[in-house]
Amino acid sequence: MKRKESNIAPSPARVRIGIHTSIAGRLELAAERAQELGCDAFQIFSSNPRIWDPSGINAVEAEAFRRRRYTLGLAPLVIHDNYLINLASARPVVRFRSIQAFRAELERALALEADYLVMHPGSAVGLKRRQALSNVATGLRQAARGLCLNGLPDSGLQILLENTSGQGSALGADLEELGELLQAVPELNLGVCLDTAHLFAAGYELRGPGSVDATLAAVHAAVGLDRVKVIHTNDSKVACGSRVDRHQHIGKGKIGLRAFRQLLRHPTLAGKTFILETPLERKGDDRRNLRTVRRLVGGNGRAVRRKAKRRG
Repeated sequence: MKRKESNIAPSPARVRIGIHTSIAGRLELAAERAQELGCDAFQIFSSNPRIWDPSGINAVEAEAFRRRRYTLGLAPLVIHDNYLINLASARPVVRFRSIQAFRAELERALALEADYLVMHPGSAVGLKRRQALSNVATGLRQAARGLCLNGLPDSGLQILLENTSGQGSALGADLEELGELLQAVPELNLGVCLDTAHLFAAGYELRGPGSVDATLAAVHAAVGLDRVKVIHTNDSKVACGSRVDRHQHIGKGKIGLRAFRQLLRHPTLAGKTFILETPLERKGDDRRNLRTVRRLVGGNGRAVRRKAKRRG
């Protein structure tokens, strides 16, 4: 399935900024919500992320979504996979269902002409970590079988491995594990989605002089910054090294505004896409967090911000 040529022109912006938007109602409403907030890019779930869903997507609905997204000029489109998927699982039934569900994620992402599909590596409960990583690599190959030749390379879709906080037996808190997976499945050309809250909770410091530089150097050594396509931009409710996944509003958590300013303006991250997954506790939280990030970037997307402010 070859991706159609879109009318989205490359942006002159130094970074692209978006947020995770709801698909409630109709799929294309997610794109409209992102545009109303003043986003350049956006992330969605392609189905309910808390139930096993091996189903496809309605062709008419997919076409309406694609048309609306391209009309609004939103890029890239990021899809986050189902929370239940665990390709590393030691339990055969869970692994089988996970492979089925991830296959469906790939098919839906292709139907929607997504740019990236973000996945968590999974949990190593009951397994040595090397065996768990091997299970993930095998599961990825099985889920993508047939799509590898006809879909992924020609579609523009890229699977991104997301780093984790290390809570429980989660894989991917150690960036070296992501590096191993990148090397284990070279035929899929995997990339990386870096989550700031997870990075911080896993023990990678972002505060203080030189911390951002040192952490980005560690990222580059483990996976290569060229493989990092999306950055989930979240503050953390918990301390560095706590290994707990708790997102917070930008500047309201333990990471703080200074670190985010350095990340958003860092020369090695120029051209990257920053997607917010901040809490939605009060009406307008999403707009406030986006406004904060735009301010930290400094002068990036002023016209978009003015438009969003008039609407809000």
